[in-house]
Amino acid sequence: MMISRRGLAAAALGLAATPALGQASYPNGPVRIVIPFSPGGSADVFGRLIAEHLGKTFGKPFVCENVGGAGSTLGIGQAARANPDGQTIGFGSISGLSIIPAFGNIPITYKVDELMLLGQVTAIPNVLAVNPNTIRARSVPDLIAHLKANPGKVTYGTPGVGTSQHLAAELFQAMTGTSMVHVPYRGSGQMVVDLLSGAVDLSFDNIPLLIPYVADKKLVLLGSATKDRPAFDANLPAIAEFLPGFEAVAWHGFFLPKGTSPEIANRLSATIIDFMRQPGTVSRFEELGATAVSTSPAEFTEFVRHETARWGRLIEERKIQPN
Repeated sequence: MMISRRGLAAAALGLAATPALGQASYPNGPVRIVIPFSPGGSADVFGRLIAEHLGKTFGKPFVCENVGGAGSTLGIGQAARANPDGQTIGFGSISGLSIIPAFGNIPITYKVDELMLLGQVTAIPNVLAVNPNTIRARSVPDLIAHLKANPGKVTYGTPGVGTSQHLAAELFQAMTGTSMVHVPYRGSGQMVVDLLSGAVDLSFDNIPLLIPYVADKKLVLLGSATKDRPAFDANLPAIAEFLPGFEAVAWHGFFLPKGTSPEIANRLSATIIDFMRQPGTVSRFEELGATAVSTSPAEFTEFVRHETARWGRLIEERKIQPN
C-alpha cells in the first residue's frame, strides 16, 4: 500500500500533535488541592491564593480541602495516595516533608522520596515573641541572660512536637546552652491565646499569625529566625546577629502523587513559578509576612533533602522524642 507525501505529512503532524492535545486537555475537571492544616492558618491562606491563580490559568476550579492533623502528615499522606492523574495536588510543609520524616520513628503513610515534588512557594519567618508581662527582656542577649539565670523556669509554646516552631526553640537552646520548658499544643491558635494571657512566656512562631498582637503591643518581638533581617521589618534584628548560623524558617511547597505524568507536572510547575515571580504576588506575600519563592522540581527536591538532614542532626543531638 502506497502512502502519498501529503498523507505522510498529515500522519506526522497528527503524531506530533498527540502529546500537545493530551496536555491541553488537562485538567479534566475540578482539581483538588489538599491543605494539610486547619482553615485560617498561613498554609491555608497561601495555598488558596495560588489555587485561585491556577484555576484562572487552567480554566477549571482548583478546590482547596483542609485535612489537618498529625503535624500535616495526615493530609500529605492522603494526597500521596491519590490517583496519579493530576486531579489531586498536595501542599506540603517543612513539618510534613522534612522534620517529621527526619525523626525516623514516627509512623507516616508516605515516603517523601517517592513524591513528585513540584516546587517551594513560601518562606515564612519564625519570630521570637515574648509576653511583655512575664518576660522583661527586650533583646536576644537580655533573654539569653535571663534564661541562664533561670534554667527550666521559662516556658515556650509551640503548635506541636516536630513543627518548625518547636525545632527553632530547640536550636536556640542548643546554641545558647539554656533550658526552657516545652508546652506543645495541637495548633497555633490555642498556643497564641495562652501566650497572650501569660500561661506560656514565649514562642517562636510564624509572623503572619502574630502581626496583629505585635501591632497592639500585646506581644514583643525580640528577633527573627531568618538568616538576615526580615523584609517585613528591617528594624527587627535577625537572631543570627547574636547567634551566627541560627536559622529556622517555615516553608511550603507543592507535590504530586508518585506516577503522575511528567507533562502535567511540568505544566503545573511552570504555571506556579510564573505566578510566584509576578510583582503583585511578591508584594502580596510580603504584606502577609512571607517571601514568595519559585523553585524548580529539582531545586525543591534537593532543598527538602538538605532540610531533612539538617533537622535530623538536631533531633539526634537533642534526643528529641516525638511524644
